[in-house]
Amino acid sequence: MKASSIFLFSAALTLTACQTTSDTSDAYGNFEVQEVIVSAEGNGQLLHFDVEEGQELPAGQQIGLIDTTQLHLRRQQLRASIQAVTGKTQEVQPQINVLLEQKQNLKREEKRLQALVADNAATPKQLDDIQGQIEVVDKQIAATLSQNKNLNQGILAEIAPLQAQIDVVNDQIRRCYIHNPITGTVLLKLAEPHEMTAMGKPLYTIARMDELELRAYISGEQLPQIQIGKQVEVLIDKDKESNKSLTGTVSWISDKAEFTPKTIQTKEERVNLVYAFKVRVKNDGSLKIGMPGEVVLEKNEEETAAK
Repeated sequence: MKASSIFLFSAALTLTACQTTSDTSDAYGNFEVQEVIVSAEGNGQLLHFDVEEGQELPAGQQIGLIDTTQLHLRRQQLRASIQAVTGKTQEVQPQINVLLEQKQNLKREEKRLQALVADNAATPKQLDDIQGQIEVVDKQIAATLSQNKNLNQGILAEIAPLQAQIDVVNDQIRRCYIHNPITGTVLLKLAEPHEMTAMGKPLYTIARMDELELRAYISGEQLPQIQIGKQVEVLIDKDKESNKSLTGTVSWISDKAEFTPKTIQTKEERVNLVYAFKVRVKNDGSLKIGMPGEVVLEKNEEETAAK
């Protein structure tokens, strides 16, 4: 009987110790990252695509190219159209030169008549007629210049839409050069070189792995214990019997309650409504997406004294 009592007492102590250990954590969850899905911005064959899963890529690096042959041909066609339109413009200077020569001759005749009128060898009416002809030539010059300007403006107006189309093609060509948007690690590769791709088709996913967020849940009673910016202790599995401690910072707290997710264990099984929150944790290389983690909001005084 004594041996049996001792065995039961020891089992009770062990169970109590296990419960105490499990109760040290206040919240449970899984690590996640903000993934970026990089998609194609052009249509055509993927001529070059230098991406591998697990690869570290810096922001701005060119990692792919979509075939731009048709776009280059379209741009050449538009440039040829602009040259054709420019060739339709009319040169007005030869007509103006003829009128200026005519005016010069009338000016000489005017000067001669002025001398004759002074000697009473010609009538003032003859001088007035020459001066009237000079005025007519001036009006003809102005009318020719104005008419030619309006005509050329109408022709050159056809160039603006063509130039706008060239700008569109240039932008389409630029988008065929695939650049990595953020510094991070390639999580999933969704395309291969020489495949046909289309605008909006996903090519790969990438995320920053230097810092992960633990999405966990707490009850309404625990809610006053956290606030954004507060540092908390995060525990992850080190081995089957011990945990690894990391420091995290609360980065987000949900404004509304939700039902307890089936995959999450809470401190009190009777709690039906919980609040989601996120803890940002620096990744020392041990954190992975989907890895479970625990949050200790406040350390026990006995633990603090022991440390």
